[in-house]
Amino acid sequence: MSPGPIHSPRAPSAVVGMSDLIELLEIVWERGRDSVSAPPVSSSQARVLFLIERNEEINLRMLGELLGAAPPSVTRLCDRLQAAGFLERRTRPDDRRELRLELTPAGRRYLDELRARREAALTEAMATMPAASRAALALGLADFHAAVAGPLRLAPPQSPAARSA
Repeated sequence: MSPGPIHSPRAPSAVVGMSDLIELLEIVWERGRDSVSAPPVSSSQARVLFLIERNEEINLRMLGELLGAAPPSVTRLCDRLQAAGFLERRTRPDDRRELRLELTPAGRRYLDELRARREAALTEAMATMPAASRAALALGLADFHAAVAGPLRLAPPQSPAARSA
């Protein structure tokens, strides 16, 4: 079954519902970010960490395109993350003029801890939902993830076990 057009009578309520949900999740996300033991990073810096984690071989130009940000802003974000010990810039073996962005072990630990706190909050909230609603949500979120992640060139989500391995 193909999805209906976005201007269908059902879409506006779904879009409004998703918008409301995102606002609530932003509150949960910020609470999780503020409670991580490592030095706090801004929301913009956290987005950079997530994008670098999901896009191997990423450079400053590609990161700027994904963020929709100007090169000086991207450079400053990366400078701060490198100073915090979460990011490294490495020359590419095949082109020493190009710098590749990589997370450090500390950057990966930060994301792991952040995810663990956020997932705990979501698990607690979802435990109050009926099982059928949780199953429907999981299916819908998988399709929504594919629709959003494609343009960002993000890899499919990893299972929690694969992320911690």
